[in-house]
Amino acid sequence: MTLLFQIPSHVQAHLPANDVVALESTVITHGLPYPQNEEIAIALENEVLQEGCQPATVGMIAGQIIVGLDSDQLHQLATGKAARKISQRDFGIAIANRLDGGTTVAGTIIAAHHAGIHVFATGGIGGVHRGSIFDVSADLEILSKYPMIVVCAGAKSILDLPATLERLETLGVPVLGYQTDEFPAFYSTTSGLGVDKRVDSPEEVVRIAKRHWELGIQSSLLVVVPPPAESALPYDEVETHIQAAVHEAEQQHIHGARLTPFLLEKMNHLTSGKSMRANLALLKNNARVAAMIAKVFSQVV
Repeated sequence: MTLLFQIPSHVQAHLPANDVVALESTVITHGLPYPQNEEIAIALENEVLQEGCQPATVGMIAGQIIVGLDSDQLHQLATGKAARKISQRDFGIAIANRLDGGTTVAGTIIAAHHAGIHVFATGGIGGVHRGSIFDVSADLEILSKYPMIVVCAGAKSILDLPATLERLETLGVPVLGYQTDEFPAFYSTTSGLGVDKRVDSPEEVVRIAKRHWELGIQSSLLVVVPPPAESALPYDEVETHIQAAVHEAEQQHIHGARLTPFLLEKMNHLTSGKSMRANLALLKNNARVAAMIAKVFSQVV
């Protein structure tokens, strides 16, 4: 396992204290152009550091899983053109072929769990795609198998949110609304969909997680945080743009791994960059909330 994993000493030093926050890297390799991708990666780590916790951005360099990328490795992923998106199915292929890659939500959860990390921050999880109950992100299955507190702004709003929530229920993944009674719609604070339980503090999150795992249940807890109000977009406006983007994707026969990047890029164009600004703001907010939770987790576990 040590040949496959590299955990830098500064991250290892914090593992016994349980105050490490994992961060994913597909936002670097596939989510944003350079240099914004490198800038947001650094900003997310700084959000965690400012709350007194240790960030660990997960990625793959030359076939080795790195749990705590250094600045040179972040730059390599941010500027490289051949990085693969690494989910559960991709680890063996990428390791055997010594590839660089950005880990998805699923990939990051797997790596973080093996490293002994319990809290992970991301923008939004994958889920069930609109119009296709069979196009389902591996994120959901992995959330049901690994004990992790996953902090996000819900699922990406380009997805079928009701179907995604139904799938999470079937898989036994609790959805906790952080200072909200509604499941956020990524860019929007509201969706009209409920959560399993509202929580108003990091202490509440940790208390529920502790009891959940004490029963031997191995699933993650999904902590959904509304995007900051000052950058959030109205739900109806977002929905109109998403429907237009989905229609164009259908016309161009775009599906599979190409679909999400296409829809996100189209959303950025249709909203004149407002969706991108909302995305960056919620990423930083989620990292901060995750660090607050990790800090409490380190004190009670």
